[in-house]
Parts: sequence; C-alpha cells; structure tokens
Amino acid sequence: MSVIVNSVTNEKRKGRLTAFLVLAIAVALIIATPFLPNYYIRVVNGLLIYILLGIGLNIVIGYAGLLDLGFVAFYAVGAYTYALLASPQFDLHLPFFVILAIAIFMGAMTGVLLGIPVLRLRGDYLAIVTLGFGEIIRIIINNVDWLTGGPQGIARIDKPSMFGMDFGKPVEIYWLLLGVVAVIMILVWRLEQSILGKAWSAIREDQDAARGIGINTTNAKLVAFATSASIGSVAGVIFAASQRFVSPESFTLQESILIVLMIVIGGIGNILGIIVGATILILLPEVLRELAEWRILFLGLLMVTLIIIRPAGIIPRSFGPEKLFRRLLGK
Repeated sequence: MSVIVNSVTNEKRKGRLTAFLVLAIAVALIIATPFLPNYYIRVVNGLLIYILLGIGLNIVIGYAGLLDLGFVAFYAVGAYTYALLASPQFDLHLPFFVILAIAIFMGAMTGVLLGIPVLRLRGDYLAIVTLGFGEIIRIIINNVDWLTGGPQGIARIDKPSMFGMDFGKPVEIYWLLLGVVAVIMILVWRLEQSILGKAWSAIREDQDAARGIGINTTNAKLVAFATSASIGSVAGVIFAASQRFVSPESFTLQESILIVLMIVIGGIGNILGIIVGATILILLPEVLRELAEWRILFLGLLMVTLIIIRPAGIIPRSFGPEKLFRRLLGK
C-alpha cells in the first residue's frame, strides 16, 4: 500500500515540477521579448495574432464541433473595419476603442449571417459552404476598389492610440497584443466552463441527442459563430493597426488552413494546445528560414509525423488550463 502511495506522490511532484517549469519558461520568454531586436518582436507579434485567431476558431471547431474553413473572412472584416475608419481612405480617424467596438459588432453580425444558412449542415457540406464564404469575402474586398482599394489595399493607416499614448513601435504593439490575448484567453476559458460551453460540448458529441435533452442547438450554434467571428475581428483590428497597411493578399484560403492546422496539431478544444500549435507553425519556418524552400518540406513532414504520433494533438483536450493550475497547486 505504501508503495502505491509513494508512487502517486512522486507522480504529483513530477507533474507539479513540470508545470512550474513550463510556467517559468513562459514568463521568462514574455519578459525577455521586449529586449529583442525589432525583427524578432514582430515575429512574436505575428505569433500572438495567430494565437488569437486560433482561440477564436477553436470555439467553432473545438467546442461546438463545426468545421469552419472560412474563418479568415472575419479576420478580414476586422482589419478592413479599422483600415476604413482610421485612414485617409475616407478621411475618417476614429478612436481605437470605438473602432474596436464597431469591429466586434461587425464580426458578430457577419458570424451570424454565416451561421444562419449552415445551421442544418454538417461535416463536408459545412466545410464547403464556409470555405466558399471566405472566398466570397476575399473576392469582394479585391474587387470593390472604391471602398477597399482593391488589390492595392489601404495604406497610411493610423497608429492605435489609447489613453493619450500611441502604440506604433513593435514593442508597444507587443504589450497591447499580450494584454488582449490574456483577456480573451480568460474569457474563452470561462465560456468553456459555463452552461453555454457545456451545450457546445453536447452539440459536438451528438447534435440530435443535445436537441433531445432540451438544448436549443440553433441559438448555441449562432452564439458560437458570433463569438468566434468577434475574436477574429479583434485580431484583424490589431493586425491592421500594427501593419498600417492591409490588402486582400493577407486573407487567403491558406490563412484559414494554417489556423485549422494550428488547432489540429496543438490539440482541438484546448487553449494550451493552440499556443503550442501556433508556436510550432509560426516560429519553426522562421527558425528554418536559411533552408529556403526545403523548410516547407521539413514542416510538412513534421506535421504528418505529429498527427500520426499524436492524433489527438500535442496537448489533448483533457489537459486544459484548469488541470495545469491543479498541477501547480499540487492537487
């Protein structure tokens, strides 16, 4: 009996030590990033934007079990909302928080508009429709020259300004992104633990059974699409504000596929998995930049290997933030 107790105690100690080590590395990287050259800070900023996008898409794919291949459309809605309301395009220069609120509303409405036609669709049919929706948004942006600037895009976008301070430098955008990612991670994690999150889980497992126990699957799906789209729009606003230039080339199908891959490789339905998946798919190509075109081959082989070895993702759904906290507390 004592041997079993000692074994369990040792496992808990190892788990707590691993959790502390992961947390310490994360804190060290967060603190060290502002002291890096601007190029590396920009790379980290890109990583944080993709983490934000991954968290948003994970609500639809990971929590509600709905495959969305057109998520980049909401990213574009947020980016162009900021570009149109904070640039010489129409000589509008609204405050950052006002545009952010408008972008969140626009994203939610666009998500609902996408959600309504696809409520009865599942699997491959849902994926095809959402893919088409993403391409429709991109084509509209590319062809409505008088509004979006067409293929030339919109330049000279205003710097984000808050509390009398401009956020134009990469390190300033870094702190802004870090704060936004932290807030949205907490909100989404709380949503996952809520009654709505449980409804999404039931829909993911079996929509008919969920409807049978009284869950309004229509409303739950629409809320999932609206919430997901709102987060995508927030990421688009910060992207446009940091780049100060947007064009249709930034919102292609490849971007949607990349975000889906981040979730699949990192761990579907797991915020921690999204961070790991985004880190691998965004930072690894930068590390392998000297290998030129060979880096894509290496990255593809790595993805295939990871999916074969870890079909549930690097961090499975069962190991979420709450389990990490328990490990830290030694429970």
